Amino acid sequence: MADGALGRAATAAAPPAIELHAVRFHWRGRPSFALSVDTLRVEHGERVLLAGPSGSGKSTLLSLLCGVVAPDSGTIQVLGTDLAGLPGTRRDRFRGEHFGILFQMFNLLPYASVMDNVVLPLHFAPGRRRRAAERGGTAAEAARLLETLGINAGLARADAARLSVGQQQRVAAARALIGAPEIVVADEPTSALDRDSQQAFLDLLFAEAARVATTVVMVSHDASLAGRFDRVLRLADIARVERGH
Repeated sequence: MADGALGRAATAAAPPAIELHAVRFHWRGRPSFALSVDTLRVEHGERVLLAGPSGSGKSTLLSLLCGVVAPDSGTIQVLGTDLAGLPGTRRDRFRGEHFGILFQMFNLLPYASVMDNVVLPLHFAPGRRRRAAERGGTAAEAARLLETLGINAGLARADAARLSVGQQQRVAAARALIGAPEIVVADEPTSALDRDSQQAFLDLLFAEAARVATTVVMVSHDASLAGRFDRVLRLADIARVERGH
């Protein structure tokens, strides 16, 4: 077998980054809402957009993928680990090590410095901290990410509350990417930006993710972003939302 065929066979045999089967979930205290996903598979290094309008279950699905919540039934395999089978504390540790998360509202600590915000995940993720340290030290890696994303050394010492919305978004991206997590998930991260700023932000995010083969899963209601992704999945095609009365 040729070397290229061997490589393709090894890749095909490897488990996907994310795989869901027969997942069903409802929020406690909200029996009128339930989300079901028959199957979902995301490969390593893919850039996937989950598209759908507000209320379609996008944020709930991200919470399941990251192990913030556990399904009522079904399996959620992430990097070969069944998240549904882990207790809450182990899901939290797994999420800290393997996921970088970009929140819609960024969730920065407003009166901590930009640098402190970026390195925050490393306090809870020894593997990510080790990988960051191997790139010249955690502070140096944080500074490199910030510079790559357009935040200079002067701003890195400022409180996060002093930054513009666009700057806060870039700090949040650096925080998600530090320590080379295998998966980055993003919940409507471009919703507060104009079109040019959206495209510039995605350029920077994807370039840095590609450098370490990070899988990116983003949810958005903005269909104009579709061309930037390897694959677009409509929530209506992969998930069912049930609403009672």
